[in-house]
Amino acid sequence: MISHAEACELIETPAPALDELLRRAGELRDRGRGRTVTFSAKVFVPLTTLCRDYCGYCTFRRDPGEPGARTMTPEEVVALAQAGGRLGAKEALFSLGDKPEAVFPEHREFLRRRGHRTTLAYLREVCALTLAESPLLPHANPGVMGERDLAALREVTVSMGLMLETVSARLLARGMPHANAPDKVPARRLRTLALAGKLSIPFTTGILIGIGETPRERVDALAAIRDVHEKYGHVQEVIVQNFRAKPRIPMREAPEPTLPDLLRTIAVARLLLGPDVNLQAPPNLSPRAYPRLLAAGLNDWGGISPLTLDHINPEKPWPLIPELRQATEGMGFVLRERLAIYPEYAAHAEFLDEALRPRVAALVGGDGLVKESHEHWRRW
Repeated sequence: MISHAEACELIETPAPALDELLRRAGELRDRGRGRTVTFSAKVFVPLTTLCRDYCGYCTFRRDPGEPGARTMTPEEVVALAQAGGRLGAKEALFSLGDKPEAVFPEHREFLRRRGHRTTLAYLREVCALTLAESPLLPHANPGVMGERDLAALREVTVSMGLMLETVSARLLARGMPHANAPDKVPARRLRTLALAGKLSIPFTTGILIGIGETPRERVDALAAIRDVHEKYGHVQEVIVQNFRAKPRIPMREAPEPTLPDLLRTIAVARLLLGPDVNLQAPPNLSPRAYPRLLAAGLNDWGGISPLTLDHINPEKPWPLIPELRQATEGMGFVLRERLAIYPEYAAHAEFLDEALRPRVAALVGGDGLVKESHEHWRRW
């Protein structure tokens, strides 16, 4: 592992020295994670596209009345989860906007008719239904949360997540991507990350690069994740996600990060976070670079769905599993399926609600990964 100062130097690595940086990161990954690369077979559940934040790069959120603005009913959630289960998916990934009830009367009325005051309470209901009515295990990405909501959701999910994205308050200024996004205040997101640690919740987080941050600010965000994880030991996965421009977003003309820039950031993340962290970059956002991403120190491809598209980046289809497997094995790795909760967390009772432990244990083998007899992706 390297220091913050070393990371700040390496994040500026010139192109001629990039291969050496990747080699160092790859060796560190091999030392901690070996030569197994994982992914999760999931169904993407866009519970509500309403959101009180207006981020300059987001194509997921909608206002009421806009095309694509909707909140799924419990019946729709269950039907989607059951369909995914029939295809062999194990994870129900719940994504939703932050606190839409704070600004949209229509959404408050939707919640009231179902006996709820908050979207997070409704999320808990549909996660419980998913557990009861389908074989899928919920993973929730609900945005900024307090301790009470985290504790309530812990009972009906095997893991949760919140992208830190950045710790740069500069991006909150007028004209910057977080200017109209109250839930992107870095201190609020770090507090959620810390509270999840306090409650022993297996947690996914990460950074978003290319939204106006400086290279040093990327290091600052990675170091903040490292510091919280060193205190609580609950960060099961760190994502390095690259911004992609889209026609309907305010940042549609903004330049995307280059592949060398992405590789450099992944490698520095590996060296800064250490050999044991699970490090991921979405493969559908870099579809022709799988070997290079592996060389940079990744050990996970994230969630891939046999049924639903990536609602965050709908223009970027999931990779075909045979293609991903060929690239992975071609680099000397073994591709394996994991659950939404990583093996090292599933093996420790304090990280999983007691009621969920039998469901998880039935799916995994001695290594904590999905039993090969349950790996339906081999037939996709």
